Amino acid sequence: MTTSPHIIEVRSTDDAGLDLFARLTETQLRNRLEPEKGVFIAESPKVIAVALDAGYQPVALLTEHRHIEGDAREIIRRCGDIPIYTGDSSVLERLTGFHLTRGVLCAMRRPAPRPLEEVCRDKKRLAVLDGVVDATNVGAIFRSAAALGMDGLLLTPSCCDPLNRRAVRVSMGTVFQIPWTFLCPCHGNGHQPAFDRLHEFGFQVAAMALRPDALRLDDPSLQNVPQLAIVMGAEGDGLADAAIDSCDFVVRIPMFHGVDSLNVAAASAVAFWQLKREC
Repeated sequence: MTTSPHIIEVRSTDDAGLDLFARLTETQLRNRLEPEKGVFIAESPKVIAVALDAGYQPVALLTEHRHIEGDAREIIRRCGDIPIYTGDSSVLERLTGFHLTRGVLCAMRRPAPRPLEEVCRDKKRLAVLDGVVDATNVGAIFRSAAALGMDGLLLTPSCCDPLNRRAVRVSMGTVFQIPWTFLCPCHGNGHQPAFDRLHEFGFQVAAMALRPDALRLDDPSLQNVPQLAIVMGAEGDGLADAAIDSCDFVVRIPMFHGVDSLNVAAASAVAFWQLKREC
């Protein structure tokens, strides 16, 4: 039996149901004090559809009038009787403070964090992000990791949340498709305990960094590592010395014309392609 959508015309931005889309910060949406109540925002029909395919639970939709029988029609059908807030594009842009990509936002329940074991066990290639804070870079890295054969991603707590609205959009929904979780350094004891956990699962750990002793990314010995975790650091400063010293290898991308580095998202795509698992 098909449930009729619960469509609500946005006439006042004071409606408490709109807090999800207009007045809550990313931290408030994440709800760190009560993670089981946390939500995130998925943007655009294509990305929302990927999230629904992956089993994520919708809470509310915000869409322009013209998309109810257009781009959002199938999404609305799949979401059941959740609130569907709607209005003209100018009204919704004033409400949210940004232009809605393809005119649709969906608030969705945050999933329970994956156990580290689930992301690591029986895997061959992992990406590890340490202190990557830009949402666009995180989203782009997820997209490259999914497309180029990584088995999963691990992030230190200082990274941007992968379920940040912009990161989700830039990832084109791959954040819902590739396994990921947070890799937590142990209470100020540095990176070694965290990387030791990777060693327990059989991984060797390679830091992407500029050091005189770094192996070229195309060094044949790297291809022969059966389980490899590739660590990339923050925009600008890169990986801290302590993190690099905790790794088994240091790896660099060969450069030309005196260029010494790439944006972390671009570097990740090059590394993933070169070191990918066999298809």
